Amino acid sequence: MKLREWSAAAWLMVVFACGASACAAQQAAGTNTGAAQTNAGAPTSSGTVLFSRHIGDDGQVVTSGQAVAGAAAAGAAGNSAVASGAAAGNAAALPPLATDAERRAVAYRTLDLDVHLRPAQQYLAVRARMVVRNAGAVPLRHLPMQLSSTLAWQQIRVAGREVRFAQALVNSDTDHTGQLNEATVTLAEPLAAGAELAVDVTYAGRVEDSAKRLLAIGTPENVAAASDWDRVSSGFTGLRGFGNVVWYPVSSVPAILGDGAKVFDEIGRHKLGLSGARLSLELTVETTAAESAEGGMPNVALVDGLPVELSVTQSSDPSIPNLAMGRVENQTLGFETVSLFVATRTAHKLAATTVWATAASAANLAAWSDAEAAVLPFLRGWLGGTRHRDLTVLDLPESADIPFEAGAMLATPVRAASEEVLDNVFAHALTHAWVMSRRAWLSEGVAHFMGTLWMEKQRGREEALAMLADSRQALALAEPASPGEGDGQPLLTATAPVYYRTKAAYVLWMLRSLVTDETLSAALRAYNPDADRTPDYFEHLLENAGARRDLRWFFNDWVYHDMGLPDLAIDNVFTTPTALSGSYLVAVTVSNDGYAGAEVPVQVISDLATVTQRVVVAGRARATLRILLQGQPTEVRVNDGTIPETDASIHVKKLDTVPAPAK
Repeated sequence: MKLREWSAAAWLMVVFACGASACAAQQAAGTNTGAAQTNAGAPTSSGTVLFSRHIGDDGQVVTSGQAVAGAAAAGAAGNSAVASGAAAGNAAALPPLATDAERRAVAYRTLDLDVHLRPAQQYLAVRARMVVRNAGAVPLRHLPMQLSSTLAWQQIRVAGREVRFAQALVNSDTDHTGQLNEATVTLAEPLAAGAELAVDVTYAGRVEDSAKRLLAIGTPENVAAASDWDRVSSGFTGLRGFGNVVWYPVSSVPAILGDGAKVFDEIGRHKLGLSGARLSLELTVETTAAESAEGGMPNVALVDGLPVELSVTQSSDPSIPNLAMGRVENQTLGFETVSLFVATRTAHKLAATTVWATAASAANLAAWSDAEAAVLPFLRGWLGGTRHRDLTVLDLPESADIPFEAGAMLATPVRAASEEVLDNVFAHALTHAWVMSRRAWLSEGVAHFMGTLWMEKQRGREEALAMLADSRQALALAEPASPGEGDGQPLLTATAPVYYRTKAAYVLWMLRSLVTDETLSAALRAYNPDADRTPDYFEHLLENAGARRDLRWFFNDWVYHDMGLPDLAIDNVFTTPTALSGSYLVAVTVSNDGYAGAEVPVQVISDLATVTQRVVVAGRARATLRILLQGQPTEVRVNDGTIPETDASIHVKKLDTVPAPAK
């Protein structure tokens, strides 16, 4: 990555202490309101330079730093202006300039971030160069961008020119503080629908652990702290991104916890909007000599779930910070937020996993290694011997911290747990090392599917289906009663976990029956994320992996569109003795009052035999299946729990005794 420069200037300076002109005014009441102010965008005049790089006379990059006495106080003063008090010249609180329609219209196509951390002071400073696109249907008059409320905008450039911008705090629980600092630029010329624009911003501030949003709704303090653990700190920095801490620029509609599922819907919309965007990141972590001597230099960094190699520069001058630096080049984002982790840990290499653990967790590593060894043969049997990368496990600071995953990375306490729990963790998490997709229904759906298959292997099919059924009711509530009566979410563009995790796992269970385990396994082994450029890519993989079968009808109803769930019933059962001794012909008519078709298992049971056959029942239709059975039929079952329905998933009809055929 080339050194980043300000236009023609050779110097790059990162300012951690924000001036009053860069700070937002006091919020006004309401989810979508706050105090606004304009900013001329000249932050460096009142800031303190903590770190700089320039190009020397020999053409090499020169890095320098300095002691920062007083910088923390300056930063704290700047951040207090964000949280309270209107800026001078603002006689009254003003609403934000941006509308929700404008916030939804802004799509980020590239993010190029130069990130600087001072963990001891919990400071973050970033220069972000971005390409944004107007994804709306009308020209965009305002460009809104948001950060966590503790971060202050310092400068914004649009198309290479410095611009003025207004700022306001808006209430939104997509950040752990419960508020976002929104900067809005009034564009000189409206951005046409589909057009793109280069934007260059700097911002800085503290990122401390905060559970304000959860405490505000009455969450117990210990539970809130275990959930909202994001922070910049010595020994551990964890920034999970939008939905936890908004440390990079976003454009989102403010949403409050308790207002239905709006927060989670907005998180999903954000992930979908970033899918396919390109990310580059240059990271610099500054630690003092005393800090390095006490806790060691950072030795692990993870960006968007990928390990980043760190190079360390240590200074003999205690007034100059030690530096750990790394970078990521032109990485394609999947269905995820942009996460950043930096820590000091000890690496422990397992067969397919690298565990970065604290000293306190070392005693638990043997059990984690045993769990990985137990699960690996099962995953290799289904997904093949070649995986894209190893799984990375990062030990979180507190044993109660709630885990987080991003691709083939799992941030979790490496704590003592039962064999069954650890096996289940690896069955899900390690799947991401094989199946990597920017499509959430494949990335998360396959991982959830493999977790249920592991349960089937260990404890039987009934336990696996019970595990799957735990979320069926939530799926049934989310699905529209009929297409057009509700929003619904096609799996291809699903943003809610109940779709891309629960429904996707059901879809994969149904595909097992449609194409066989061997064919499904072959398609998963052949899946190539770089080749997945069309919506029907996975459908064709399946159709070509085994005995060729047209699956278009199934993918139309379950993946490409949201047709809701089937609503199956046993309409009629007719039993007729045959001329064959002790045999009966059983005709079963199955109706489907839903709009999604399914290949339905129909099971007929007698005192001598059980026969199962399958029949495709289209949406809003009926189908009749005739089964020849040995022995007196006593029961008919439709669906075995693998097809999610609006109400029940297994239908049973007891049969009356039918006279035996005359001899």
